[in-house]
Formats: sequence, C-alpha cells, structure tokens
Amino acid sequence: MSKGDSVPYASLAQNANQTVIVLPVYYHDRTRRYLRHCLSFTAVLFFLSAAIFFLYPSDPNLQLAGLRLNHVRVNSSPKLTLDLSFSLTIKVYNRDFFSLDYDRLAVSVGYRGRELGVVNSDGGLVRARRSSYVNATLDVDGLEVIHDAIYLIGDWAKGVIPFDTNTQVEGLLGLFFFKIPLKAKVSCEVYVNKNDQTIVRQDCYPE
Repeated sequence: MSKGDSVPYASLAQNANQTVIVLPVYYHDRTRRYLRHCLSFTAVLFFLSAAIFFLYPSDPNLQLAGLRLNHVRVNSSPKLTLDLSFSLTIKVYNRDFFSLDYDRLAVSVGYRGRELGVVNSDGGLVRARRSSYVNATLDVDGLEVIHDAIYLIGDWAKGVIPFDTNTQVEGLLGLFFFKIPLKAKVSCEVYVNKNDQTIVRQDCYPE
C-alpha cells in the first residue's frame, strides 16, 4: 500500500437494544448521622430556651391606676399640722404563667422625702397573665410638719403641693410544687392643687 492510498474504515455496529442505568447517589452513613445529631441538638436547644422564657418567674407589675384626693388642709393653730386623705387604686399585673398569691399590699404617702402615713390592704390571688385591682384609702390627721414648715408654706402659697407615694407588694408564685417569693415596688410623684383638691400631675417609676 502506497503512502497516498486511503485506508477504509468500517463503522462500528450500532446496538439498537442499548440500556442506560442511572444509579442514585447515596450519602455516607456518617454524614447522615451527623446531620441528625445537629437537628436533634437544635430542636432540644429551642425547646429548652422556650421553656426557660415562659417558666422563669418575674416580679409582678404595679401601676397606680387611680388616685383621688379626698381633702387636704393645713392647720396653723395651735400648731402647724397637716390633714389629708387619699383614695388609691393599685393595679397588680401577674406576668407569669402561674398564679400569684400575695400576702399584703402596702401604700405609703410622703412629703419631700418624709413619710406621712402607711396603709396596708389584705392579700389576694392574681391568676396567671391576669390583673387585679386593689383599693386603699390613707387618712392622715393632725400630722406635725414643723421640720418642713418653710417648704410647706412655700408650696401652699404656690397652690401646688408635691407628695410622693410608694407601693409595694409581696407574694408567692405557685410554680408546680414550689413556692417562689416575689416582690415589686413602684414610686410616684403626685402634685396636688390645693384650691380645687385635684391631682395636677403624677409621675410613676417602677423599682
């Protein structure tokens, strides 16, 4: 055969009955176990965090829902004394998912940092995620105010007398078979108009 001659090629026989098999891809058993462990740990961590969030006890929320001045009067004879009467309504809100059994609720009224009087109310029960309203009346008659006479005379001349109130509640939270002590306190600054015996302004701060 010379160099210039062409070489014949025979075509390959085509098999009309060819079969193509596609095999599925399988992950390694170790990888699958690792993924299952990760998912299980994430689920346990989520449910544990949710349980702590919902079951962890928190102090009740106190709010001075209503305050009415019944009367206020300054007596100059025979000595400088103060007569006043407050009617208060305290809102106790239980933020927990268990009932709150409080022993007492104490409300004190003061003038320029000096306590004038304290009133205590009976205990009660506040359902889970519910509110309860407690009414209390404080009467102070013939209280000597010699130490604060200068301030009191000045406030009386201005027509507005500042008072401060402190409300405190103590109780037990029923968590399954346990009793967890809780306590809450709120302080308010109350400004009273001596002419029409009304509350001009009140600012409350939870503690």
